[in-house]
Amino acid sequence: MPVFMDLNIISSNDKKRLKSIIETAAHLGYSTVAINYVVEPQQKKQEFPKPQSVSDIFDKLPVVQGKSSPIKVLNRLTIIASDASHFRPTNEYKSFDLVAVYPTTEKLFHAACMTFDVDIICIAVAEKQPFRFKRAPVNGAIDRGVFFETCYAAAIRDNTMRRYTIANAISFVEICKGKNIIVSSGAENPLELRGPYDIANLGLVFSLSDGDAKAAVSTNCRSVLLHGETRATASGVVYTTKKPITPQKQEEESPVSKKAKTELE
Repeated sequence: MPVFMDLNIISSNDKKRLKSIIETAAHLGYSTVAINYVVEPQQKKQEFPKPQSVSDIFDKLPVVQGKSSPIKVLNRLTIIASDASHFRPTNEYKSFDLVAVYPTTEKLFHAACMTFDVDIICIAVAEKQPFRFKRAPVNGAIDRGVFFETCYAAAIRDNTMRRYTIANAISFVEICKGKNIIVSSGAENPLELRGPYDIANLGLVFSLSDGDAKAAVSTNCRSVLLHGETRATASGVVYTTKKPITPQKQEEESPVSKKAKTELE
């Protein structure tokens, strides 16, 4: 059974509302959620957030629908960067399980893809994309194991935002070929959450294949968590190798029709 995740639940000082969102996520079948603390360094008076302890929100975590285990709650930091100086990893960043960046210019998007030590790069949804995506930096981020996020809550709030969300997502999918995408809610209240299978169907609207659409709320999110764990260790290395197929194994896995043809020859 797939493990579904929503890695973007907007943080709130209203603990009752935040608790309600997480409870709704568990009821919808999400096994993991991330509370997202958004920082915009351009606003000089904004204090750097400190992640809340789960015990401050829940006495007992809600159980995930269809499972016997409680929901897992992570903390995420998102930096809205309009200047290269806005992204400066410090010890404060280490308090968060995941680190994301929302680049507002093409130059910063390129830097985020190629050099920023992040787990997630956010794609604009609430406005017309301010620049065109280019394949080279996107592929660079994919090679580094960085994932791109598009959120759907804005599309629920406003018809104009819905058009931007769909247009920006389709534009990006065309460049990345469906690779390394996650779809999150960006929910600010429980009514903005949708079930994981509904989001997989939304992925089809974004021009994702059926497999990529399901991965965007499950296996890709798991890869983001692994990337975050590796980044946190600083010296960690995660890689995969393709196991060579022996002639005997290849013969066993060959389709029956192909085997029959070979035998007749």
